[in-house]
Amino acid sequence: MKKAIAFAAVAALTLAACGSDNESTEDTAADMTEETSEMTDETAAGDIVAVASSTEGFSTLVAALEAAGLVETLQGEGPFTVFAPTDDAFAALPEGLLEKLLLPENVAVLTSILTYHVVPGLVMSADVMAGDVATVEGSTIAIATDAGVTVNGANVTSVDVAASNGVIHVIDQVIVPPTVDLNSL
Repeated sequence: MKKAIAFAAVAALTLAACGSDNESTEDTAADMTEETSEMTDETAAGDIVAVASSTEGFSTLVAALEAAGLVETLQGEGPFTVFAPTDDAFAALPEGLLEKLLLPENVAVLTSILTYHVVPGLVMSADVMAGDVATVEGSTIAIATDAGVTVNGANVTSVDVAASNGVIHVIDQVIVPPTVDLNSL
């Protein structure tokens, strides 16, 4: 499965971002800097997983990556753009859902959800444009820039957290691909 995800990432590297050509990247970048990242230059030297692991507020994401077997993939060459939900975002899920997702029998569902937060390629905040963007999971996410930047309605709260193999943009919700039926868990 890890090889399939890595292959999907490599196969889709050129699909990093799409959208309207009339969007101003300067305005978009200004909107995305509503909150600045609290990451240090020291964390930027590590890969996506190392940066998330060393940053307060991502322990649930790191645990989910471990449960889904995606750590090695996100430590790979990349580049990856990760829209990373915070611990608070995971805590806002319906009661008991996170525990169900972390069960071994739900690894496929958890993997789909986590890879839905990953866009192949390096997409910095200055490059973000409104539109649908392909994810590693295979579905698209909707990027909007009209009232700040949102990803499927989740607010981007910090941007351009550098990693050696990509970038992290922090979001305030866990987004779920259309291919996943959470009621079936």
